[in-house]
Amino acid sequence: MQRTLTKDTINKTGGAVLLKGWVNVRRDHGKLIFLDLRDMSGLVQLVVNPKVSNEAHKNASEVRNEYVLEVEGLVKQRDAKLINPNIETGKIEIEVTKLNVISRSKALPFDITSDTTNVSEEVRLKYRYLDLRNERMKKNLRLRHKVIHFIRNYLTDQGFTEVQTPILTKSTPEGARDYLVPSRIYPGKFFALPQSPQQYKQLLMVAGLEKYFQIAPCFRDEDARADRSPGEFYQLDLEMSFVTQNDILELTEDLYTKLVEAITPEKRITQKPWPRISYKQAKEKYGNDKPDLRKDKDDPNELAFCWVLDFPLFTEQTEEDFFHGSGESKWAPSHHMFTSPHPDDLALLDKDPGKVRGLQHDLVLNGVEIGGGSIRIHDPQIQEKIFDLIGFTDEQKNQFAHMLEAFAYGVPPHGGIAPGIDRFVRILAGEDKIAEVIAFPLSGAVRDPLMGSPSEVSPKQLKELHLKVDLPKEKK
Repeated sequence: MQRTLTKDTINKTGGAVLLKGWVNVRRDHGKLIFLDLRDMSGLVQLVVNPKVSNEAHKNASEVRNEYVLEVEGLVKQRDAKLINPNIETGKIEIEVTKLNVISRSKALPFDITSDTTNVSEEVRLKYRYLDLRNERMKKNLRLRHKVIHFIRNYLTDQGFTEVQTPILTKSTPEGARDYLVPSRIYPGKFFALPQSPQQYKQLLMVAGLEKYFQIAPCFRDEDARADRSPGEFYQLDLEMSFVTQNDILELTEDLYTKLVEAITPEKRITQKPWPRISYKQAKEKYGNDKPDLRKDKDDPNELAFCWVLDFPLFTEQTEEDFFHGSGESKWAPSHHMFTSPHPDDLALLDKDPGKVRGLQHDLVLNGVEIGGGSIRIHDPQIQEKIFDLIGFTDEQKNQFAHMLEAFAYGVPPHGGIAPGIDRFVRILAGEDKIAEVIAFPLSGAVRDPLMGSPSEVSPKQLKELHLKVDLPKEKK
């Protein structure tokens, strides 16, 4: 007999079915044992009656929550007064004729059938595979899948090509600490995990691809933040050639509007087309550059998208900006060093850089920046000037020599955007924390309690990588 998913049992009344899944809840009513069986599709109630099968009843007597079962039985209509309106299969139940235990389960460290957000982060992440059995968590992961699936189909239909860019790349000063990977073959040299595919997507435009995207993993060695999973996050990375800033905004707005309408039709977008606000206006009117434009902030189904534009190209550099420049310049890039100056402000680069606007665009949703992008610099001379203004040394400039070399071979005007997948799905799911929509996030302490990482490695591994570990002395 072929396996039937629990949700499909409602279409098989009077027929025999084979079910496989986990025991969600067990209830012993003396002679009758009731089991709620759970699989990927939902729940269905099993009734184990010794008058129907004494062997099945004997086996069910030993069953506990989270045991994995294989069950055969007949689909029967419930009496009207026994219908459960809270589950999809509430009008039927399975009269068990055969029951086998596939695998047993220890007592769980926490109740997965209730709200697991009340369980400590350390425990939830240590037993994440159990936490993910919770219906809310499974629903969040399915929502994430639907969002990514929609994005892929939409952009493919728009003529984009999905390209996977390298995970092992070069360390360059882009604004955050890199995760470094030592090379065994080249002693003393390192790969870096990408903070974003920024340089690769621009090189794909030089390659003539014209329309590129990927669901890109990004890695930044940062402390935990409320709106970003520490260490690793995912973004929709998108780049186009021969476009204006308005082209990027219109494409993104159409994508997200249609996505919301298709996947979460219960959500309501506050204003269409989305408002476009200058950085100056946002700061003056709302006091920040990510305004929350919802009319009712207590309405979980309201989505207030907006664009924030005309950012300053530069901010005044602080001591913390050492990743950007040498520390000797007054200026640091507001977005990143590849953002194009506004064409009307080019003359100010020499006269008053602080007044230069960048062709940067931030995508804001319900007061959260969920993405950012820009029109990029495609003129090597302007790029060099930006490097000089942010205080790059010759050595730092040389780290981008591959970009400047590529730009000498005919580069199209280009630009893009990189909305965060995790942040967007969190808001759609109505969750407070970004970790609730990520399968295996790191903890706030930037570690993985499940795998026990980061962890020490053997002396042999260190020797192969030509590394010695200099641990700080313990304080007495």
